[in-house]
Amino acid sequence: MAASFTRRFVPALGREVHRLGLACNYGVGAAGFDAAMDRGLDYVFWTSMRTGKVKPALKRALATKRERVVLASGASIGWFGVTVRRAAESLLRALGTDYLDVFHIFWVGTAGSWTDATLEAIHELKAAGKIRAFGVSIHDRPRAGLLARDPRLDLMMLRYNAAHPGAERDVFPHLGERSANPPAVVAYTATSWRRLLARPRGWQGEAMTAGDCYRFCLSSPHVDLVLTGPKNEKELEENLAALDRGPLTPDEDAWMRDFGRHVHG
Repeated sequence: MAASFTRRFVPALGREVHRLGLACNYGVGAAGFDAAMDRGLDYVFWTSMRTGKVKPALKRALATKRERVVLASGASIGWFGVTVRRAAESLLRALGTDYLDVFHIFWVGTAGSWTDATLEAIHELKAAGKIRAFGVSIHDRPRAGLLARDPRLDLMMLRYNAAHPGAERDVFPHLGERSANPPAVVAYTATSWRRLLARPRGWQGEAMTAGDCYRFCLSSPHVDLVLTGPKNEKELEENLAALDRGPLTPDEDAWMRDFGRHVHG
C-alpha cells in the first residue's frame, strides 16, 4: 500500500492521519469500528444520528487511547453563539471526552451561520481546550471558496465526487491563498449517495465501485481525507483493498469523469 496515498500529515490537525475517515452513521457497529481502528483508520466522524451500535466502541476507544483517535463532530443548529457552545459541550458529555479534535458548524448558510457570534463561541471553545480545530460543512461552493481564505477556518467538509467535481473550479484554486496554513479538505458523499454505484441509462460499461469513488477523491492533491460509511466489516475491507491500487491512472480518471457526467445527467 502506498503510504503517501493512504496517509498524510494534515497541518490543520497537527498530525498524520489515514486518508480514509470513518463515518459512523451508515450501519457500522462496534466490531466494525474496532476493525477500522486495527486497520489504521484514525479519523472518526460521529453524530448522534443512527450511531447507537457504534457509540460504546467509540467511547471505549476515547477512554483508552484518546490520542490515537481524531474525533470530528459538530452541530446542525449553529445559528447563535450560545447554541454552538451548548452543542459542543453536549457532545463532550455524550462521548465522555475532554475535547473534540474537530468541531463543525454543519451546512453553513442552511442550518448554521458564520457570524461574529458563532465565531466568538468557537474562539472561546478553542481557548478553553474543548475543541482543537474548527470546521464547516457547506454546499455553496462559491462561498466555500471565499471561506477558504479566512484564517479562522481550519477545515472544510465538501461534497466532491465524480458526478459533482465542481469544487475543482470553485474551491480548490483558493486553498493556496493561505499558503502558511491552508484549511484541510474532507470530501464526503463520495458515492453521490450511491448513485455512482449503478449504471445510468445508456451507459454500456461497468459502474464505479465504492473503492473507485474513494480513489477518485483521494487522487486530488487538494483532498486530505474522504469519508467512508461502511455498513459492516466486509464493506470496510473492500474499501481499504481498493486503496491498495493507489492514485488513478489517467485512463481511470477519464473513465470515471465520463461516468460521473452520465450519472449527473
